Amino acid sequence: MAKVLVLNASYEPLNITSWRRAAVLLIKGKAEQVENNGKFIYTGFPFPTVIRLRHFVRVPYKEIPLTRRNILHRDGHGCQYCGYTGDDLTLDHVMPRSRGGGETWENMVAACVRCNVRKGNRTPQEAKMPLYHQPRKPYSSLYFEVSKHLKSGLHQEWQKYIIGL
Repeated sequence: MAKVLVLNASYEPLNITSWRRAAVLLIKGKAEQVENNGKFIYTGFPFPTVIRLRHFVRVPYKEIPLTRRNILHRDGHGCQYCGYTGDDLTLDHVMPRSRGGGETWENMVAACVRCNVRKGNRTPQEAKMPLYHQPRKPYSSLYFEVSKHLKSGLHQEWQKYIIGL
């Protein structure tokens, strides 16, 4: 099942849909094709990979819950200090709680048990353990779904549309 990235009229990512739904939107004139993969659904109708709605759709803001699962997903299920990917991952507070660090998206990262113990009650700078990626709050829940597709290598043309997610 091929997936298509749907952009708002402002080029903001809205969701991911099936190629059939995207084709219907294109045929009805509700969307325009932005990217295609060079293949054709039928002659003269390229297979879409990114479409843009012709009219702006207002989307209510939805807060993404700060959970263990979402932090692990944001960090690609890998340690942010050494890159280990496995089952023994914990959550680490970049600024330790004992030193005023809270439970926020910007202060929590995935870490393997070994790195978490090694870092201890210090900051990454004090422990000389730089982070692979600076932790930040995901812009939307679409971030998780899009990142899964990008990591699979199937939809690299989506990269330029999801920079802000």
